[in-house]
Amino acid sequence: MKKKKSPLKALKLSRKNRQKAEKPAARKNESSSGNDQGLNKPPVSPLNVLHDAADLLDDHLITEDGQVDIPNTLPVLAVRDIVVFNYMILPLFVGREKSVHAVEAAMTGDRYVMILTQKDESVDNPEHEDLYQTGTVCMVMRMLKMPDGRLKVLVQGVSRAKVKRFISSDPFHIAEIETIDEPQIQELDSTQEALVRSSREQSEKILSLRGISSTDIMSVLNNVDDPGRLADLIASNLRMKVAAAQSILECEKPVERLTLVNTQLTQEVEVASMQNKIQSMAKEGMDKAQKDFYLREQLKAIKRELGESADEAEEAEELRDAIAKAKMPKEVRKETEKQLRRLEAMHPESSEATVIRTYLDWMIELPWSKQSRDRLDIIEAKKILDEDHYDLEKVKERILEYLSVRKLNPSMKGPILCFVGPPGVGKTSLGRSIARSLKRKFHRMSLGGMRDEAEIRGHRRTYIGSMPGRIIQAIKQCGTRNPVIMLDEIDKLGSDFRGDPSSALLEVLDPEQNNSFTDHYLNVPFDLSKVMFICTANVLDSIPRPLLDRMEVIRIPGYTEHDKINIAKKYILGRQCTENGLKEKEMIMPDEVVSKIIKEYTREAGLRNLEREVGSVCRKLARKKAEGEKGPFEVTGDNLHKYLGIPKFLEDEKEYELPAGVALGLAWTPVGGSVLHVEVSAVPGKGKQLLTGQLGDVMKESAQAAVSFARKHAEEYGISPNFHEEQDLHIHVPDGATPKDGPSAGVTLVTALVSALTGIPADPELAMTGEISLRGRVLPVGGIKEKILAAVSLGMKRVLIPARNVKDLEDIPDELRNKIEITPIERIDEIWPIAKAK
Repeated sequence: MKKKKSPLKALKLSRKNRQKAEKPAARKNESSSGNDQGLNKPPVSPLNVLHDAADLLDDHLITEDGQVDIPNTLPVLAVRDIVVFNYMILPLFVGREKSVHAVEAAMTGDRYVMILTQKDESVDNPEHEDLYQTGTVCMVMRMLKMPDGRLKVLVQGVSRAKVKRFISSDPFHIAEIETIDEPQIQELDSTQEALVRSSREQSEKILSLRGISSTDIMSVLNNVDDPGRLADLIASNLRMKVAAAQSILECEKPVERLTLVNTQLTQEVEVASMQNKIQSMAKEGMDKAQKDFYLREQLKAIKRELGESADEAEEAEELRDAIAKAKMPKEVRKETEKQLRRLEAMHPESSEATVIRTYLDWMIELPWSKQSRDRLDIIEAKKILDEDHYDLEKVKERILEYLSVRKLNPSMKGPILCFVGPPGVGKTSLGRSIARSLKRKFHRMSLGGMRDEAEIRGHRRTYIGSMPGRIIQAIKQCGTRNPVIMLDEIDKLGSDFRGDPSSALLEVLDPEQNNSFTDHYLNVPFDLSKVMFICTANVLDSIPRPLLDRMEVIRIPGYTEHDKINIAKKYILGRQCTENGLKEKEMIMPDEVVSKIIKEYTREAGLRNLEREVGSVCRKLARKKAEGEKGPFEVTGDNLHKYLGIPKFLEDEKEYELPAGVALGLAWTPVGGSVLHVEVSAVPGKGKQLLTGQLGDVMKESAQAAVSFARKHAEEYGISPNFHEEQDLHIHVPDGATPKDGPSAGVTLVTALVSALTGIPADPELAMTGEISLRGRVLPVGGIKEKILAAVSLGMKRVLIPARNVKDLEDIPDELRNKIEITPIERIDEIWPIAKAK
């Protein structure tokens, strides 16, 4: 048994002052949690340690003269995550079996236990070699058994000691120890005094930076003059790693130990200063109303202080890997990597960095080398086209030709097709079907009303909110560099002060240029030569000639009645039944009923109104089914009006007898062909001419040419040679709210004028079209198929067309030509003998 002088005697405070400061601290220590692994941090302050230590002077284990008896052999309590110093009081939760036995052995004896720290905290059952050989002899002040078998103990460091040898390890570690005597320094020299003062000042700085009241604590530190005791007191309250704390504990010389502590204090001051600086920066940049974002501002301040965060470095590396995987062309990759280097050099929170990051995302996500594999099975592609669309043989033939050439020459460029036809004939759906037959991605882009060139070429990155043009956006959405892109309503492009989109499309739709299309946003060329562009338009007149010259025009005229009936049977009836909750067998609609809907409820070149009317019938049948009626439901000619109401177009609109001065002309409009009544009235007057019905300049000029022809050939037709002086002529085309223009009404104006001047009516079964010249020639016009369709729809029996339009009859199906007699004419004088009523 070795007697050791207690260091607590000199540190004992007066009872009165201690009781004021002790009570809350004592309660805190009693309620703190720990285990035999040690606490995450040491007790709150050295003041609490000294107050609790001074209380032990009243305990019977420490005598009033300050002498304690420490046995040479003690049970060993292994702890982890903490190093226990002299004068240190801390609670421990003891749970391991050997540790519990060691504490119980100490309690049955003189309450002393040797506390050693584990070298590796992950070891659950440490052996002798797993423990440091220098530790602290501690006194077990209190012990409480928990319901789960663990012990809660309060220990106090008494003396540093070394293990001479381990005597036993079962049921707990027992070691023979040797206490380390503390050399007494009677008087401090100048160096030691400076070291003591520096340690106190550093401690005060730390307390100040952490916002802790330092008056009481500093009074305790100022009363401790011994370097060793001061070192232990400060070390017990410093946040240190286990290895650093153990090295201080093992240092036997007081001055050297205080030097090590002072070094740790210096580091802690630097850390606390930086932490305080970060907090100050965050608070300065934060509005008072945004306190909820305080932690986020702290994070920003940390990133600013470091200059570069791990996340930013990781993001740059990810972008670099993504650029490598994108397989960009050499020039494009060079520009992309240049922008990445700029991003790395920028502050991550700057607005320019956001712009560059977005730009890099676009460059990475574009399919520079990825393309879908075409379905080059010609028979299968033809089967798909036939499944989706009825007729349209020319279009299907062109697509199959492209596939055939593509199969033989894989490097060929994509075609630029333009489908022209009235609304509702299936132009857009045909593009979707083409994409399906080719097994390519499809994207539809509406150009109607587009006025900004940047919609095509993109915005330059100097503008806020800039982005690529819609062509590049479509490529990105499709994810391949060879999709089918449909440019819908190309005839409805506009232009204003922001530019001309049609001019921007010149590069897009030129096979010789679009292999290096440069979007203003990307600022690098992108190859569009593999893209199949399909444009749609209702008319060609509004498309600029340079743009039209770059496209292969395929006309899709309106459907005949026979076509419409077949399309209705094959597609429309089944689709409308499904959309309205009916089965196909629940609705019976014979061909004659579909024909009646076409004739009396629709008057169009396409199929939209037909589909609407069939949908209206299906909805009414769906209501019957919902009300409990059982199908199938038969729609007949007699009950059709119950579903669709009275007919919108009646057969009696066709006049079986025309008055003199009226002739039937054929016109072509964006929605198909139509039949126009041209009326001429000759009344006594002074030779004035009045033209009404919103006629355009071309049509007015045709009227003047007709009058000149009638004056020249007046005698041949039995007309008064002076009619132009004795009669006023009023030329009118009904439906005055609709503007009308074009050269096709020339022969109709001649016929109506001759009929009015001769008093002989024109044939009501005859419709006509053609441009006239002063020499008496009949010139060719366009839209022959649509015009003949309109004539057949109205029930005309005969039609006159220019002789030079006979070539266009190849596009007219035989079943349509069999319903009407087509007569070609070359000269104007051939018209009247055919046109006058028999």
